Amino acid sequence: MPLLTPSQRITLIKEIVKRLSVENYSVIDMTLEEFKIPIANSWNGATDSYVMEMVKGQDDVKLISLSKHLGYDIEQPSYLEPAFWQDGKLKVFLSHLSKQKSWTSELQEQLAHFGISAFVAHQDIKPTLEWQLQIETALATCDALVALLHEGFHESNWTDQEIGFAMGRGVSVFSIRFGQDPYGFIGKLQAFQGYGKDPEEIAEELFDAYRSNKQTQSKMSEVLLRMFIKSGSFAQAKTRIGYLEELETWGADFAARIREAAEMNSQIIGSWGVPERVEKLAKKWEE
Repeated sequence: MPLLTPSQRITLIKEIVKRLSVENYSVIDMTLEEFKIPIANSWNGATDSYVMEMVKGQDDVKLISLSKHLGYDIEQPSYLEPAFWQDGKLKVFLSHLSKQKSWTSELQEQLAHFGISAFVAHQDIKPTLEWQLQIETALATCDALVALLHEGFHESNWTDQEIGFAMGRGVSVFSIRFGQDPYGFIGKLQAFQGYGKDPEEIAEELFDAYRSNKQTQSKMSEVLLRMFIKSGSFAQAKTRIGYLEELETWGADFAARIREAAEMNSQIIGSWGVPERVEKLAKKWEE
């Protein structure tokens, strides 16, 4: 599942060669090694041909990362925010067996209550759209992936590729056991027990994990702040200020934004004790 078209790869490689070949060999080799790109023990040609030879066969993820390090960020118009992601939420790809689509769709609904927009293949893809391209787009733009390890998961033609794609991008990957134990690379990653739990329970466990996970907690902080600001009931305001009080990361403008919400949103204003908790929380992070 490539991230780049052939034309984009050529452009990216040319930019990498142009920007990196101006350095001496020791700096070039150090840079390549940091990005897990093999180097040659000896080379008789010029630095530009050397860099070209070392990078031309590398995968798209490494090329994109290296080019960004060198100050060049290629446009990828095909991966502008797709319509299937809900705005302002954590974007999670649910890798699942097709026969588990119904259960996975229930999990998708429950995750939405916690500010998580989940992609379910065959559920979110319109019949008129080329399905593989949409799956690739979801994988290229998601913030995290969850592998639902039902029995037979490993035998699927697609699930392992989906996990590999996400891990290649470096996004958070969790797995949930439903008869299939984690294997291969995901065997070392955080796994949850799914037996005996309904989608609501699983959704809450994932929500807790994303709030504490170093790769997602900053994004979740922003998501939860937005949810609080948009509280549509007294109960929502009370629940969501509780989430904010548990945050481990805090944005520079968060205090001002929650204070404004406490002045503008009637559901926050009228929720008993919440305006006082807002002020206390804002002062805590200002100290």
